[in-house]
Amino acid sequence: MTAEEPVPAGPEGAPDTVPAGPEDLGPVLAWVLERSHGASALQLAGVIGEAARRLGISRTRLYLADLQQQRLLPLPQPGLTGEERAGLDVDGSLAGLAYRTQKVQSTRGGDTTWFPMVDGIERIGVMQALAPGPGPGPGLLEAGRALASLATLLVVSESTHHDRLVQVQRVRPMTLQAELLWAFLPPRTIGTGAATSSAVLEPAYDIGGDAFDHCFIDGVLHLTLVDAMGHDLASGGASGAALAACRSTRRSGGDLRDIVSTIDRTLAKWIPDRLMTAVIAELDTLQGDFTWINCGHPPPLLIRDGHVVQNALERPAHLPLGFGFHSPDAPAQEHVRLQPGDRVLIYSDGITEARSPEGDLFGEERLADTVIRSTASGDSAPEALRRLVRTLLTHQHGLRDDATILLVEWHPSPRAQ
Repeated sequence: MTAEEPVPAGPEGAPDTVPAGPEDLGPVLAWVLERSHGASALQLAGVIGEAARRLGISRTRLYLADLQQQRLLPLPQPGLTGEERAGLDVDGSLAGLAYRTQKVQSTRGGDTTWFPMVDGIERIGVMQALAPGPGPGPGLLEAGRALASLATLLVVSESTHHDRLVQVQRVRPMTLQAELLWAFLPPRTIGTGAATSSAVLEPAYDIGGDAFDHCFIDGVLHLTLVDAMGHDLASGGASGAALAACRSTRRSGGDLRDIVSTIDRTLAKWIPDRLMTAVIAELDTLQGDFTWINCGHPPPLLIRDGHVVQNALERPAHLPLGFGFHSPDAPAQEHVRLQPGDRVLIYSDGITEARSPEGDLFGEERLADTVIRSTASGDSAPEALRRLVRTLLTHQHGLRDDATILLVEWHPSPRAQ
């Protein structure tokens, strides 16, 4: 099977052509959904391209962000030039601007338009659309946005069982422990109208024992960040087991203390001598109550009005997980009330302990300052973290320890306060 495969045929009796024009948006999107059921990953771009032509768009190209969000790499599709196959730089292209800002971008002449591909609020890539005339009209912009959204949903859905879509987002082989951990991880960014949580992990292709989890449960945002001792397959297995224990307990109605006890008991029984630090937390997205338990981990940082609130979340840390000391009695929870607009930064020590070639530590102050400057300039949480990772990698010239960051924003609507 190659990228030159034809677009799959539709249901028997379906016409080969559909009248072009934005007014046919509904029927064309329905046609895409019908054709997508039997399409392979290599045919997906062709299906989207055919739909675009029926809507009056001359040509489309689908680009997915690589794992480290540095390049936008093309989905296999017929007619790709050598230049297109090389992809585009996220930081130095109009396509990258569309990705970074999640806003439609057009060339000055309007012949090429880049549409963000976003799953919920998780950035996936961009769709390039070439207009037949001097510039995209309102109808064509509406059609492009809808087609890019549908293409995103299809890519995300098929990524679970089409490895070609996963391969597109990788520029190098992944270690076994990294493959194990990425299989356990949720989307990097999730959110509602009240709260956003975004995470990054480095080194992405060689992550060892760091992992994160976040999800929404009836107006509560659950957050977990774990850091297992070591940088091998056993470390990845310990973190994977911790996430499984966390989810099993949470989905059975357990609270933070139950989760801590379950992880501690699981590690002590099945992966002895493998210690782990962790922050397990919850944010009530209606009231702003932030509750957490810190087991041997660096304390989270509270960012408010463009500065770190000193010692706001600093409490004596409890023993790391894996000793068995938190079973059956877990430590007490800590609690603070956030203000609208507050951000909580949870991170592993691989961030602050990263050293430059001259021995300069990255440090907590530089970590907070980088995030504050980025968000102050208007960057979203995922973009702020992407920029932070670029700064971190430049500082150390390649990480020697796992570095994981979880940035949580509470932004309730006035009605919810």
